[in-house]
Amino acid sequence: MRSAWAFLATALIALVVGIWIGGNPENLPDGVRDVFVESSITPEGSASDDALRVIEQNYFRETESAQVEDASIRGMISRLRKQYNDRFSHYFDPEELASFNEAIGGSFSGVGMTVGELDKDGLRVASVFNRSPADRAGLTAGDVIVQVDGEPIIGQSVDLVVASIKGPEGTDVTLGVRVQGKGKVRDFILTREQISVPVTSTRIREVDGRTLGYVRLTTFSDGASVALGRAVERVRDKGAEGIVLDLRANGGGLLPEAVLTSSLFIPEGDTVVETRSRTQGGQIYKAAGGDVNPPPMVVLVNRDTASAAEILAAALQTSNDDPVVGTRTFGKGVFQQVIALDNGGALDLTVGEFLTAEGVSLAGKGLKPDVFSPSRPSARRDFQLDRAFDVLDGEVAAAEGS
Repeated sequence: MRSAWAFLATALIALVVGIWIGGNPENLPDGVRDVFVESSITPEGSASDDALRVIEQNYFRETESAQVEDASIRGMISRLRKQYNDRFSHYFDPEELASFNEAIGGSFSGVGMTVGELDKDGLRVASVFNRSPADRAGLTAGDVIVQVDGEPIIGQSVDLVVASIKGPEGTDVTLGVRVQGKGKVRDFILTREQISVPVTSTRIREVDGRTLGYVRLTTFSDGASVALGRAVERVRDKGAEGIVLDLRANGGGLLPEAVLTSSLFIPEGDTVVETRSRTQGGQIYKAAGGDVNPPPMVVLVNRDTASAAEILAAALQTSNDDPVVGTRTFGKGVFQQVIALDNGGALDLTVGEFLTAEGVSLAGKGLKPDVFSPSRPSARRDFQLDRAFDVLDGEVAAAEGS
């Protein structure tokens, strides 16, 4: 009888210990935990991992796991792009990522042009630099690139396409182009050169007896706000009573630079932009207050004005009531993050959206100009710029009369 009670007590103790182990496996030493904790609590491989293993073991042709894995990842991104109409998320395999990193690192030369976003028609040329390889070859704004070295580019990341157009100085690249987006594809062979593009450019124009300034900002790279502040001061030192800020073909860049450039002109504490992200939370960016006391301004935009450039244009339109002239902007409205993967590649993944100071998303619709002025690519004069100066002249006159 005593042995029966001892057995029962031992069983009860074992049961209690077992329950405690099951609920608290993290408190056990590693070796003991491996013995007592069932393998079922360890997460199993994903369905994609399982499918990859089944394909390797059973498919009637020998496969390379890396290629199958790449295709699987591209399929996932393709599903997200279609489901959420996301044109900006992409997968970079290890080779593509290396090319992308080298291109943005500035170690490559180029052909001397800026481009818009890549859509179903191709990659539109936004502007061509004077005396560049693209200029000498006869490319102009509005041409649409559909092939690079004979390979179609539709569906690729614009960053990778740009990286493939760039390359070592003295090497050739063949661009398949539809002139002004129409007709048959023509091949343009360009020899890459070192291209020096200033962040800003300035000039002065006399309109109705008034001295007006022109400042172009080409990118929102690191230090763009400092360069823009100096450019504004240069034209003011030359007597400019008002300024046209040209953001056409500016594809954007760094968010902090969008905030800093806006801070040059709008009152301290005004909202520049709001960001929202499911994973990174939301944040409101306010103007820090710059050293520039801005004169009357007009902002010039077109459909290739995107991302950080849209943020600046919207901030000036909202906070200062500065007129925006041109056409609707691109409507980027979202931002991406490059996230490394274990296979050496990376996901360039959309992780959040931008909202204007008024809480409006520009995604897919862009910023509406106050004064609509379409471009005329075949014209010898820049009619959009002429219209911007006319509007600015009126703004300066109104300021003088107030």
